[in-house]
Amino acid sequence: MQREEKQLETSLETLIAQVSDIKNSLVAFIHKLENEYERLTWPSVLDNFALLTGQLNTLNKVLKNEKMPLLKNQVIIPLLLSPDRDEEIMRLTEGRVPVFSHEVVPDHLRTKPDPEVEEQEKQLSSEAARITPEVAQKQVQSMNKLCNSLLEKIIKEERDSDVSSLRQNKQTYNPNDTNALVAAVAFGKGLSNRRPPGPGGPMGAGQTGASGMLPGAASMQQMSMPPNQQQHMAGVPMAQGGQPGKMPSSIKTNIKSASMHPYQR
Repeated sequence: MQREEKQLETSLETLIAQVSDIKNSLVAFIHKLENEYERLTWPSVLDNFALLTGQLNTLNKVLKNEKMPLLKNQVIIPLLLSPDRDEEIMRLTEGRVPVFSHEVVPDHLRTKPDPEVEEQEKQLSSEAARITPEVAQKQVQSMNKLCNSLLEKIIKEERDSDVSSLRQNKQTYNPNDTNALVAAVAFGKGLSNRRPPGPGGPMGAGQTGASGMLPGAASMQQMSMPPNQQQHMAGVPMAQGGQPGKMPSSIKTNIKSASMHPYQR
């Protein structure tokens, strides 16, 4: 008897330690869900579930161990019931059970589920027993097909989300080309020095007219002048091509009457 009692006490201590570990893991997981849900990621949630699953499997192995006595053969009988507050029970239950009275004993010492739960469990068991293996196999295949379809939709949604995010983040221009275009327009950087041939014949790269301007610019400037100034400029000879910007030695002017209309024939 002493040996059995000692074995039972050791087994109970092991069970209490395993259940305490499961309880601490649940408390930590619930704390994360309530207070850290904004920073909580799905891999972290899966890690917590994996931890709880491993602890429950360990508890089942302890219960199925050969050295574990048959707990269902043990009967728990309350020796003292009191409506007064019990500090020792408060300490053992971490403040969840303040008193051990006739009201709480049926709930805490129950070894079977509620009658309603038992009835539902019996109905499910009877329905499962009536299903033939062929029907069960069809239901399994239908469930697998549904799960595969749902998985394909989830993968497609993730792929579309990744593609849309890549399109949003993809750069639609080349900064180097933009900078080169701005430098060419604003400062002429990278442009060729060749000029198109003027009306007086082709000119070399970098050559200008007598006034230091390009032939096209000179003609544009002459067209924008009033007629009187155009007539006065008509008598001014052009400077030598080899001496750009040099004033001529003699200036010939052709002054006509102001009363003469420039377009009169």
